[in-house]
Amino acid sequence: MNRGAKRIFQFLLPVGVIVAAALGASTMVSFRPEAPTQSPTVVAPLVRVVEVDLTTVTLTVRSQGTVEPRTESQLVPEVSGRIVEVSPSFVAGGFFEAGDVLFKTDPHDYEQTLVQREAEIESARLRILQEEAEAEVAQWGWDRIGSGQARSLTLREPQIASARAGLAAAEANLETALRNLERTEVRAPYAGRVREKSVDVGQFVTLGAPVARIYAVDAAEVRLPLPDDDLAYLDLPLNYRGESGRVRGPVVTLRASFAGRIHEWQGHIVRTEGEIDPRTRMVHVVAEVPDPYGRGPDPARPPLAAGMFVEAEIVGRIVENVAVVPRAALRSSGQVLIVDANSRLRFRDVDVLRATTNELFILGGLEAGDRVNISPLEVATDGMEVTTSSLRSKNPPVNVNITNEENPS
Repeated sequence: MNRGAKRIFQFLLPVGVIVAAALGASTMVSFRPEAPTQSPTVVAPLVRVVEVDLTTVTLTVRSQGTVEPRTESQLVPEVSGRIVEVSPSFVAGGFFEAGDVLFKTDPHDYEQTLVQREAEIESARLRILQEEAEAEVAQWGWDRIGSGQARSLTLREPQIASARAGLAAAEANLETALRNLERTEVRAPYAGRVREKSVDVGQFVTLGAPVARIYAVDAAEVRLPLPDDDLAYLDLPLNYRGESGRVRGPVVTLRASFAGRIHEWQGHIVRTEGEIDPRTRMVHVVAEVPDPYGRGPDPARPPLAAGMFVEAEIVGRIVENVAVVPRAALRSSGQVLIVDANSRLRFRDVDVLRATTNELFILGGLEAGDRVNISPLEVATDGMEVTTSSLRSKNPPVNVNITNEENPS
């Protein structure tokens, strides 16, 4: 093959390959099968719903506080002296009954004073007898030698009055001496317990100097802070001017941990304090527990001692026709999503009574049998079709705890 023919062949070979490939591709396109066509389908999202039951609930509000005695006093002697005797119960933590002698001071000086005061009375009585006798003599003498009306001084009337006043003063001094002698025995003003003491046998105590702190054991109190919003769920005793008397308020259950166990005590709210805390904006109520140091039904339960930290559960108002659904059902602006009979979403405005961490209490806007959506949806429109997975709501417990959480916006 000469050189010219070789060049022509090298040029035509690639062209022929390209032409053959183009013809093959054209043939394949011409004889390809027709692809089936489908119209687009919309898949309805699957949501969980809870079926509403209307029920009656008793709201309870939780708080916490520290146990304090209802009555606490400083023990102060009313006379001075050296302590000569101390009761076995006059120790920190010791119990005593009303009228028990806690300690005695040396009565010797007061006994001697009492003897002096008794002698003064006898002297005053003798003086009166003397003045009365002299008055009789003066009256007898005037009747025989005098004329006209006798002057009172002549008849010793002022002297008799002065003697009688001296007797009254002596009797008053005797009463004071008797009271001072009685005060050498320091007695308990009520049934209580000793918190702390600072004296013992042999020490000298002075009039008016505190020697111990004691408190009554008939009742204990717990000061409980409550947010203003929670007051709407309680029937609290309010104090108004001109009204007196103790009002027994809601029942309160106190719980405390002791020796690895939780123990309970029952009491009542007895009053609301007279002002709102300016720093926390809290209202303080006071719970009272009777006989905190008595044995209860549980022999293992300890006394409700002063200083113990307790959790409190206050029984509030009873509310009827309340729907209780999971907290996840709440949308913004106080709305929930209802799934209607056609499986379509509908926005519903509701009246939220209270929202806790896990539950939503709805007072208005829902009917029994409504299906409430509790699934999160990124996009939700009114009338959007959904498929559902039902979960019937459970009846709530008798007490519904309100744990000072925020109200929904």
